[in-house]
Amino acid sequence: MKYLLNKKILLVICGGIAAYKSLELIRILKKNKCHVRTILSKGALEFITPLSVSSLSNEKVYTDLFDFKNEAEMDHISLSRWADIVLFAPATANKIAQLSHGLAQDLATTVALASDKDIFIAPAMNVRMWENSITKTNLNRLINSKYKIVGPDIGEMACGEYGSGKFSDPVEISNIINDYFKNLEENKKFKALVTAGPTREYIDPVRYITNCSSGKQGYAIAEELQKNGFQTTLISGPTNLKIPNGVKAINVNSAIEMYERTIENLPVDVAVFGAAVSDFKMKEIKSNKIKKENFEKLEIEKNKDILGNISKHNRLRPKIVIGFAAETNNLDANARNKLNEKNCDWIIANDVSNKRIGFDSEYNEVKIFQKNKSNIQNILFNTKKMIAKTLVQKISNELKANG
Repeated sequence: MKYLLNKKILLVICGGIAAYKSLELIRILKKNKCHVRTILSKGALEFITPLSVSSLSNEKVYTDLFDFKNEAEMDHISLSRWADIVLFAPATANKIAQLSHGLAQDLATTVALASDKDIFIAPAMNVRMWENSITKTNLNRLINSKYKIVGPDIGEMACGEYGSGKFSDPVEISNIINDYFKNLEENKKFKALVTAGPTREYIDPVRYITNCSSGKQGYAIAEELQKNGFQTTLISGPTNLKIPNGVKAINVNSAIEMYERTIENLPVDVAVFGAAVSDFKMKEIKSNKIKKENFEKLEIEKNKDILGNISKHNRLRPKIVIGFAAETNNLDANARNKLNEKNCDWIIANDVSNKRIGFDSEYNEVKIFQKNKSNIQNILFNTKKMIAKTLVQKISNELKANG
């Protein structure tokens, strides 16, 4: 578990019989040179003591949101900033419900809300509680956010029943955390470029030609690449979106600006062309506003084909070139044609006539078409953030497989 070396783990122990196993988890993490700070929920204090936890972690144990001894430090802020990840182990059905609804009822839930790090959940509960539809709904909310679920296992429980809901083995949890950091470390060698949003091709100082695009899917992909360790550059047309933390952002207006900034930021290992680039531009941009009584026929010409030019570039072509196809009909045929015409490796296609996944929607549903592969991968209706996670994992796997 060499990737745990010097990592800072904030462990949240919740109130369940499996809480005693968290002591073994602390021992394993410390053995592998992790720094472990611990929050004990009110329920956890009924099963284990702060003394036993601090003896293993060699750190102070936190229990109260309002601690008069440390209030100047604002523990929910300082702990969330200190940690590389937050790990709820064990996580009870009650704590999962609180987290999924964004409650800030104690130090543990407040830290989760204040954290911008990945949060791992290792559930432990009775099989009927685990299988309850409300628990499943709560878990899905968390999965669609920044949470990663570890387990649970299937086995005999303290109550005597058998089934899903058993706390995962501390060694297995440690291995999963190690693999998470391993993935981040291995991906640091990869560079990624993402284009997103629309372009604007000005007619005169107040009018322009553009395509519909919120930029949400492209921004989600850039954010997920960065979170997975990629050195990520985002070249964006005009949007109202916040730049993801840690991403190098370059703002542009026109297609030619986007193309020039793209060339300047090559080579990269993977380029994701998610921008809705205007197909046409004016032959001549008018220097003054055109009055409607003087409005004449507009002379337009084809714009720069960014995807096609980069995909066919011998010297600067990325290892993986990914294009997008926003279609309203004949999706499969049009996507296949674009894949071949542009010479890219993947085309990610979606049906923008579907109102559920329209341009400003938080949701999407896509198909992935790949060069020299007849099968189509479907990513069913989900949030754009979750679709980005699936795409980035696939990108990471392919880059590693191809050396």
